[in-house]
Amino acid sequence: MASYNDRIIEEFRANHGRVGGDFEGAPLLLLHHRGAKSGTAYVSPVMYQDLAGAYAVFASAAGQPNNPAWYHNLSAHKETTVEVGGDTVGVRVREASGVERDRIWAAQKAAYPGFADYERKTDRTIPVLVLEPVR
Repeated sequence: MASYNDRIIEEFRANHGRVGGDFEGAPLLLLHHRGAKSGTAYVSPVMYQDLAGAYAVFASAAGQPNNPAWYHNLSAHKETTVEVGGDTVGVRVREASGVERDRIWAAQKAAYPGFADYERKTDRTIPVLVLEPVR
């Protein structure tokens, strides 16, 4: 997985946020995060939804039974950075819940039906995280 992500990250940075392959045409950002216990720095390419100045990301793990590692890392470290297009933005992380989560999640499934497939594959509720720029 690391080399797959490394290729996406390299392409993203070389093309100011645009990539081909599985993510061609999809809104993609590079999510920086630190290991919850180790503090090791990581970068993960993830799809996002633009929330008019903030970004929603989805801990789908392609429908796997467990949340992705980056979700746990962001739960431990609530401030981080993201690369969007050619910009690097400092953000504060919070988990959406209730009506807000349902609205964002429904919009994501409508725009990208693969997320509905992920939801069908798992018994867990897929977390929606809102990344709000630190001003």
